Amino acid sequence: MKKICSFLPIFLWLSAIGCLFSCKSVKLSDAEEKQRIGEYYEAAAMYRKLYTKTSPKKRDLRGYIAYRMAECNRMINSTDKALSGYLNAVRYKYPDSILHLRVGQMLQRKGRYNEAIKQYDTYLMYNPGSQLAYNGIEGCRLAPEWRKNPTRYEVRRMEKFNSRRGEFSPMLAGENYDQLYFASSRTKDKDAKLNAITGQYNNNFYLVKQDENGNWLAPEELEDEVNTEFDEGTPSFTADGNTMYYTYCSEDETGDRTAEIYTSTRSSAKWGKGTRVSIVNDSITALGHPAISPDGKYIYFVSDVVGGFGGKDIYRARVEGGSFGPMENLGPEINTTGDEMFPYVRDSVTLYFSSSGHPGMGGLDLFRAVQDSTGHWRVENMQYPINSSSDDFGITFAGNREKGFFSSNRNDARGFDHLYEFEKPVITVHIEGYVNDVDEYPIQDATVQIVGRDGLNAKVLTNKDGEYMVELERDIRYVMMASARGYLNQNYELHTGPEEKSETYIVDFFLSPINKPVVIDNIFYDFDKASLRPESKKALDELIKMLNDNPNVTIELRSHTDRKGTEQYNERLAQRRAQSVVDYLIAGGIAADRLEAKGYGESVPKEVNRKIARQYDFLKEGDVLTEEFVLKLTPEQQEIADQLNRRTEFKVLRTNYNLF
Repeated sequence: MKKICSFLPIFLWLSAIGCLFSCKSVKLSDAEEKQRIGEYYEAAAMYRKLYTKTSPKKRDLRGYIAYRMAECNRMINSTDKALSGYLNAVRYKYPDSILHLRVGQMLQRKGRYNEAIKQYDTYLMYNPGSQLAYNGIEGCRLAPEWRKNPTRYEVRRMEKFNSRRGEFSPMLAGENYDQLYFASSRTKDKDAKLNAITGQYNNNFYLVKQDENGNWLAPEELEDEVNTEFDEGTPSFTADGNTMYYTYCSEDETGDRTAEIYTSTRSSAKWGKGTRVSIVNDSITALGHPAISPDGKYIYFVSDVVGGFGGKDIYRARVEGGSFGPMENLGPEINTTGDEMFPYVRDSVTLYFSSSGHPGMGGLDLFRAVQDSTGHWRVENMQYPINSSSDDFGITFAGNREKGFFSSNRNDARGFDHLYEFEKPVITVHIEGYVNDVDEYPIQDATVQIVGRDGLNAKVLTNKDGEYMVELERDIRYVMMASARGYLNQNYELHTGPEEKSETYIVDFFLSPINKPVVIDNIFYDFDKASLRPESKKALDELIKMLNDNPNVTIELRSHTDRKGTEQYNERLAQRRAQSVVDYLIAGGIAADRLEAKGYGESVPKEVNRKIARQYDFLKEGDVLTEEFVLKLTPEQQEIADQLNRRTEFKVLRTNYNLF
């Protein structure tokens, strides 16, 4: 990436008019001068020619030229050429330990993390206090883990926006974020000259819009006055969308040249000619990458002015009408001895920026910084796949949504920057289900109330099919209650999972009616006995819970037998069985005066409901399993009917227990 001596990825830090190097004879002093004034592309070509013409026997000179050539290639983001040059300088024993730092940085950019760590370790032997080397090592150790465990962001290259040249620093605009501005070095001008610094054409602003269906159209170059023959890039817009701040780099062979912040005003849908923003009095101090805060109170920007923490730092200045307050460095929590660039202010406490100084995957990484109430910043790497071993920078968000665009030179052998789209899929946690009666008939307009420790207190009504749905949060404990007129309440507790993934929980309620008996399924007794079998306890524990959920209810426990045996015997057996259930409930903490036991023997045969009719095809809804009806069935069917008649039920007697 061409950012070491530039504010913009393919943008000029210093710029000059010049053709590609084509001299037959090259002097070392000429190459050094080109490098001094920032014409890295031409300087690299000159050093390369000098290197090939220098005898290998002149080891010191070859090492010096190789190092200088590598530095120029690093500036213009030719990582492979830079790495080759540094390694040649090492081979010829160029006497500067910084070679190991540079080799480590280039290896880290290529994702060769173990090799990079060795180079950083060697550099630390000579410079034990280097924070850049320590952070480089930490980044090399973290990067493989980040690749193995990516964040939930999804990233894709925007081929529709990209060209064979470069494009960078996208910025969303418009009330619906349906406009995207960016800078690109593409051009239709056949006579355009390559820039002596970058080896590319100068950048201009492009705009791409969405159609009425939300589809992005093809980018178009702005024909407004804000575009010039020189370099423009990194736009930032005020909240009303009518003022743009951007970086501007002119070309002047006779005077001092630097990056400056300009502003343009939109009138009649056209951006006017840019004018310089006077944050500093002189025009020599380099300023760039402006980012206006959403409230318009501050402008953030980048500078390498003396007095910073090293490299390029992020500053801000208060906007005071048409003027600006003094430059304020954001401090060591944001700025490092490396480069911090491309600030993006999302809200009053959240800043995004790119850095080569904080621990990262390689090159520039994107970071998120949040300021607490004491003014301290908490900085975190955005990790993979937002970041890569290449340069990742210039992020923009679609408002509060976790989606937008950024620029990166990943997977481009020439080191050109391109635009990428990102989005973090929204996590949705829902609970849904049915509210039915115990016979599985849907209950319309039943109420499902959900109370959570996150403050949720929601009441929803079921539709005609008995369905409900409520949106929840992750890792929260909820208490639910389903209720309906004429039915007993039913409660349920749920703790949603902490995992960062969408989840739907299914909870169905089956409410017991107040005005008719309800069969207690799975109540078992031994033959001719009234004692409960162990497998009956689960169903009775659920009955205890139901009684606790409805503390104002009293019930009658009703036991029924089949047609076999005498009426008197069946009534006595049924009474003992009903009493055994009452005794279990009392032992479970239910007050005795809420319970009555009644044995009906064979006197109340079962009436077939829809649920039973679906289960047995020889029965239909409304059939009553009297002895006369059962005797008409086959022996196998008779056994099923007798089993259905052998049942334990409860029936609500009162709903005002302890209310008066």
